[in-house]
Amino acid sequence: MGCREGDDLDPASVAALYRDAALRRLVDDLARIGARLAHASLVVSAWDSDRLVGLARSLSDFSYATYLLALAGRPDYQGRRVGRELIERTARHGGDGAALILRASPTVDSYYPDAGFIPLTRGYIRQRKF
Repeated sequence: MGCREGDDLDPASVAALYRDAALRRLVDDLARIGARLAHASLVVSAWDSDRLVGLARSLSDFSYATYLLALAGRPDYQGRRVGRELIERTARHGGDGAALILRASPTVDSYYPDAGFIPLTRGYIRQRKF
């Protein structure tokens, strides 16, 4: 298995990955998926031969903060450290001095502390409108 950096991914493949990973983030709007990839600061993908098995999409200033927007992995690859590798590569590319920040679903609260994250005690969100 290998990792690649770059946003030149097929939106349909990303949509299929998100569906398999139970991320329902507008997976039927391929144009919007393409825009999310194109406008990300950093996209790291994991591959098993020619099969997309994981994806990390982030915004970063590459000096102070990297915001991990999406982390997805195929369920049949759980336990193979795909997510951990995507997190580590994202952190490395974000820069030594940059914090890695994410907003996680409550269903995965146990995963992120094991990956070195600590919960935030302060923060605000202005929800998007669909």
